Amino acid sequence: MSLRTLLAGAFAAAATLAAAPAVAQHAKYLVSTEWLEKNLNDLKVRVVEVSVNPGLYERGHIPGAANASWHTDLVDTVNRDIAPPPQFQALLARSGINADTTTILYGDNNNWFAAWGAWIFDIYGVDNVKILDGGRKKWESEGRPLSNSVKVHAAGTVKVKDANPALRARLQDVLAVARKEKDGVLVDIRSADEYNGKIFAPNGVPELAVRAGHVPGAVNVTWSKLVAEDGTFKSADELKAIYQAAGVDGTKPIITYCRIGERSSHSWFALSKLLGYDVRNYDGSWTEYGNSVGSPISNPAGTVWGKT
Repeated sequence: MSLRTLLAGAFAAAATLAAAPAVAQHAKYLVSTEWLEKNLNDLKVRVVEVSVNPGLYERGHIPGAANASWHTDLVDTVNRDIAPPPQFQALLARSGINADTTTILYGDNNNWFAAWGAWIFDIYGVDNVKILDGGRKKWESEGRPLSNSVKVHAAGTVKVKDANPALRARLQDVLAVARKEKDGVLVDIRSADEYNGKIFAPNGVPELAVRAGHVPGAVNVTWSKLVAEDGTFKSADELKAIYQAAGVDGTKPIITYCRIGERSSHSWFALSKLLGYDVRNYDGSWTEYGNSVGSPISNPAGTVWGKT
């Protein structure tokens, strides 16, 4: 065997080994529609739908799936906050989730709120949580089964742990990076028009801020760049390339934000779970930051409330 052949084989083997961790990350935190359909009757698998559009679950859902309403089950209905421990514990119990359960989350809008759910599951230390790659969009496009009946599971016994503050950014954390008091990277995952201040929010949404623009120093990597046409996440190599083009390489702590924290949780999932970077999600996002007195902004479009 020639030296050239030996070297070529060595380089190929090295490339395979280098790619293995990235592939493993996808396999650890994502499941395919094919895998899920084959495992729907596995007693240690629980499926939970977290969709933004009300009534979608009732019109048809993956057979056996429980329903988690993001605006009542996953948030505090009195304070602007994530679901408090007793409320989240109740969701886990009625969803039939135990300590040895593999929980599959899915939803509409390319899994925006499924990712929000994954973030909260992570905050409360619930293990073995994965996202259905492609969500409802891919499941339905492939003609896979839907059900209108609600399955009642035996009460789950998994216990929530103390909330992990390392996964969540607060307003002061964002200000510290914006003011260069702390090292970090701010990733604004909204559309370019939102980031540049041309619009205050997407059409038809009720949550607004009185200022448009973005946090000074934040880079714009729109969440939609992370998914393929069918809603599945792009490969780890593709994700790395997208972020590296914006100067985000995982060498500094990252904070993701959007408008209310749901789209940014999708990017948090890609950066944290699929790429293994140090990431916190800022769920206060632009509706908090843009309304906060004394918080600096960058508004390239120069839009002013009431004069757009």
